[in-house]
Amino acid sequence: MAAVAAGLSWRRVSSFTGPVPRSRHGHRAVAIRELLIIFGGGNEGIADELHVYNTVTNQWFLPAVRGDIPPGCAAHGFVCDGTRILVFGGMVEYGRYSNDLYELQASRWLWKKVKPQAPSNGSPPCPRLGHSFSLYGNKCYLFGGLANESEDSNNNVPRYLNDFYELELQHGSGVVGWSIPVTKGILPSPRESHTAIVYCRKDVGSPKMYIFGGMCGCRLNDLWELDIETMTWSRPETKGTVPLPRSLHTANVIGNKMYVFGGWVPQSAGGEISAPDGEWKCTGSFSYLNLDTTEWIGLISDCQADKSNLLPGPRAGHCAVAVGTRLYIWSGRDGYRKAWNNQVCCKDLWYLDTERPLAPSQVQLIRATTNSFQLKWDEVPTVEGYLLQLHADSPVPLVAGIPGTGIPETSVLSSQGGCSLHQSPQSMPSIPYAEMKVDHPSQTNNLIPNNVQVALSSSSKVEGKEKVAAPENKVTQETMKNHTDATGFKESNAPSLLPVCTSSSAQTSANIGELHDLDKQSVNPDASVSSTVSSTQTMVTQQAVKTESSRTNGAVVKDETSLTTFNSKSEAAETAYVMPSTRVSTGQTNDSHSSRAPQRLPAPVKTRDRRWYDVGIFKNNSAVVSQFYLLPEETLNINSKMEGADVPDYRLLKKQDLFPGTVYRFRVAAINGCGVGPFSKISEFKTCIPGFPGAPSTVKISKSVDCIHLSWEPPASPSGNILEYSAYLAIRSTQLQENPSQLVFMRIYCGLKTSCIVTAAQLSNAHVDYTSRPAIVFRISAKNERGYGPATQVRWLQGKVTVTHS
Repeated sequence: MAAVAAGLSWRRVSSFTGPVPRSRHGHRAVAIRELLIIFGGGNEGIADELHVYNTVTNQWFLPAVRGDIPPGCAAHGFVCDGTRILVFGGMVEYGRYSNDLYELQASRWLWKKVKPQAPSNGSPPCPRLGHSFSLYGNKCYLFGGLANESEDSNNNVPRYLNDFYELELQHGSGVVGWSIPVTKGILPSPRESHTAIVYCRKDVGSPKMYIFGGMCGCRLNDLWELDIETMTWSRPETKGTVPLPRSLHTANVIGNKMYVFGGWVPQSAGGEISAPDGEWKCTGSFSYLNLDTTEWIGLISDCQADKSNLLPGPRAGHCAVAVGTRLYIWSGRDGYRKAWNNQVCCKDLWYLDTERPLAPSQVQLIRATTNSFQLKWDEVPTVEGYLLQLHADSPVPLVAGIPGTGIPETSVLSSQGGCSLHQSPQSMPSIPYAEMKVDHPSQTNNLIPNNVQVALSSSSKVEGKEKVAAPENKVTQETMKNHTDATGFKESNAPSLLPVCTSSSAQTSANIGELHDLDKQSVNPDASVSSTVSSTQTMVTQQAVKTESSRTNGAVVKDETSLTTFNSKSEAAETAYVMPSTRVSTGQTNDSHSSRAPQRLPAPVKTRDRRWYDVGIFKNNSAVVSQFYLLPEETLNINSKMEGADVPDYRLLKKQDLFPGTVYRFRVAAINGCGVGPFSKISEFKTCIPGFPGAPSTVKISKSVDCIHLSWEPPASPSGNILEYSAYLAIRSTQLQENPSQLVFMRIYCGLKTSCIVTAAQLSNAHVDYTSRPAIVFRISAKNERGYGPATQVRWLQGKVTVTHS
């Protein structure tokens, strides 16, 4: 469900899975990437479990923690530094507070009790609850809280604190010790259950800590600022309406705003705030402080929150966590029922997108056919879907040409005739490449036809996603002249974008040995992994390949003249972990996208008056495209499709099939609760021309001490007899040094066999591509009577590689 207030749309999360933690208050939470990690709190006893919520898969789970597991606590300090979490203090049982410090290494779910050194100029912090604990750099800042003056925990004599400590952290794990900084200015008054955040303006590099509200016998709404560099306290002047005095609220920084939600506030009557001993209530009011201008802006008032069940209900002692520009709120106390003599806690999880999403990366091509594309783009965190659009040139006529005659051998890769892919704008012909992709069976990519308010994606993030490069073809003038004669390629002002794949997995890539010195060292036998792909199936498997020590005298051709260069810069962020895609717009699996006879495309339009058509809205960051929607004439102008515009009802629109040999341009925008964000840069791809062979499949890499063995299987669709294969290796070159974004390839094999040997001498000349994880790049393509088809590119992951330059 969703509700809009002050231009904001809250969403209540439903249908999550896993062991949902019991509702509570006084708990704390942090975010590590897409994970919310929640610890402590109380409701009929203090909780000691560590709960984790995956915001991508919508799943709760209880990690198997080990080590010095801390006791349950509430109103404690809880900060996250990378993948480690620090817990300080809190209430461990009624009236008994703690000053213990624990560290959790979340990468291993390992707890450790740490003992920082005492400050040289005073005592360490006393046991407390309701303090603030804030991280900046390698320092944690502790302020205030509530202590028990009585030694008897049953005789609770509260003492409000305003002491200030600094805790220095060691890099990675452990702490150095406490110190008591010497500060200037007037210290904030004693308090507990306040909030503290740290913010550093982009234009002014001095970090500031802001403390707001809290409790000291009565609720407070004062704002304090600490300049961390000069250690000077001050009371900044603010504009706008200051939120009501409150405690047990939350404050989170997103961008340049501090969002304040909920808490205990005075029960007002006729506009008058009640006296300190008057009535108090939980609130669902929501405001932010612009930290650059120190202006308060109210977003949701008490009145709105009380009357709407489409907004998070009033609460205090909840947790709030920012994941990117999205704010999550979970549980908390929603009041006190005197008749029942107990407290009532919320069980709901909400999120709010505070800004429109960023533009995704450029669309990348995984595979092209004569009438479809398989596309992907980088994920944008915390989004609900993606709007994909295209526009097209008029169909490019097929060239009834001579299949490859007259093309020099140096242009073997350049003359491939399957399809073309571009990415604006530099004058280059294009090259098709087939992706050996790795699919995850639990992920789907359903087209969302009419509803932008998409549920959270269920796709899982996988450790070790491999990023890959996209090459650019750079050929001689002679090659470019012959290019369209052989393949029907359209010369365009665009470098090529080439889909690629990894030949290693996260489990083994860390063990892959160095290849620069194969003569002197053995290579880990389990390091090489093959990715197998079938051109007729979307499911792909990955399996480890054991060392094959055979050293055959295969036809290895070291063709020093067969060099081709490619641009890898534009796809440096592409991942080869590709989600399977339900073919939603191909007319094969979805009734609403039934196949139709191809309709004639609209007349070509001027370059500066391109018409953008919706392909659809997709849940995940991949799509199979074989059709697009024809919009009504009045909405066709490119300027009419503004960011955040309403998405049309696709059921009312006609569909157009893609044509062979046609250049299509793509752009994609992410969608969240704030609407449609900006579009990506434009990518340009061309559908294939019939008759060329498909890409070789099931590439395997095995190795012995002094060589590498490459093998592959013939294309699933050879479109005739295969005349030969060519294998290429990316090598070092002066051209590459001058332009690191270009890969230079040398042909290392040409023949009919479906395997070849790569010698240590050849590998010593290999270029190690660092656009993502270090990898050596191979390409293999097949040739039939019409010419070379798309190549399969394999990135062979390396460990810590130090390449020797001979």
